[in-house]
Amino acid sequence: MNNMPSLCRAAALAAWAFAALAGCSPASAAAPSKASWSGVVTYVGDGDTLRVRPPGGSKPVIIRIEGIDAPEICQAGGAASRDALMRRVLGKRVVVQGSRHDDYGRLLARIVLNGQDQGKWMVARGQAWSYRYRHNPGPYVIQQRRAKAAGLGIFSRAQTAPPVYPGVFRKQHGSCHV
Repeated sequence: MNNMPSLCRAAALAAWAFAALAGCSPASAAAPSKASWSGVVTYVGDGDTLRVRPPGGSKPVIIRIEGIDAPEICQAGGAASRDALMRRVLGKRVVVQGSRHDDYGRLLARIVLNGQDQGKWMVARGQAWSYRYRHNPGPYVIQQRRAKAAGLGIFSRAQTAPPVYPGVFRKQHGSCHV
C-alpha cells in the first residue's frame, strides 16, 4: 500500500511515454474525453469535424461534433455544411465538452460558442442531421423537423434530389477520403 502513489505516478508516466511513442501528442493526453475545456478552432474539415487548439498552444485536437451527422464533403450539401460551420467557429474560442473517443480516435464532444450548442445550431439551419442510431432519432430531432419543414439547407426544395443521410451515402458510394 505504501507504494501505491509511486505506482500510480509510474503508470501515468508509462502511459504518457507510450502515447508519445505511438505518435500521440501530449495535447491528446491533455484533452481527456470526459472534460470541459476551451480552445480556439483552427480548422474545419466538414460540417461535423474540426480541430481545436487547447490552451497553451498545444497541438490541435480533432473533434467530431457529438449528436449530428453532416453531409459528406463530396455529397450534395457537404461543402455548404462545412462552410456554414467554418464561418461560425473558425478562429473563435469555443468550449469543448468531451464525452469519449470514436473508432477513428476523434474526440466526440459538444462544441459551445457564446453559450450556444453548435451541433444544435447546425441542425436548426438544415446543415446537418440529428445523429440517429437504431430507433433513437438523436438529440436534435425537433430542430431537424423544423429545418425540414422550412426547407432549410440540405432540406431545401431547390435540391434536385432528396437529401441522403451520410451513413446511407457512405454505404452506396464509399468514403470521400481516399
